[in-house]
Amino acid sequence: MPDYADLARRCASLVEGEDDAVAVMATLACEIHHSDPRFDWTGFYRVVAPELLKIGPYQGGHGCLTIPFSRGVCGKAARSGEVQIVPDVDAFPGHIACASSTRSELVMPVRDASGAVIAVLDIDSDRPDAFDDADVRGLQPILDAAFAAR
Repeated sequence: MPDYADLARRCASLVEGEDDAVAVMATLACEIHHSDPRFDWTGFYRVVAPELLKIGPYQGGHGCLTIPFSRGVCGKAARSGEVQIVPDVDAFPGHIACASSTRSELVMPVRDASGAVIAVLDIDSDRPDAFDDADVRGLQPILDAAFAAR
């Protein structure tokens, strides 16, 4: 488990003063991805049209290019506005297999200052049951500081 307080400090320092959301996403994807060996794929899917996500900055192998809100774990997080912790992706109805190595997944909505979902943070692991509420509690302040506070 990463030292989330230290990760939050590093992320805040690196994106201080940056107002371009894609630049912020690229920096956070890199920092978060390299903070924990459980994180096999780490990236953002951006809301680019009504009910549509498109891949944004990420670390790891190739991801799916587009994801409708109606499909997969990322779509459900964007549609519902709720965090999705999936201990076994094979047991998730409608899971989109962007990488065959993915065993578990954490997807968190990313909100802007108005509270609108502008993206989702997607973290995949090649380990089953890799994520829990401690990860959500550690990552949420990072997302809030980077996007909701702007």
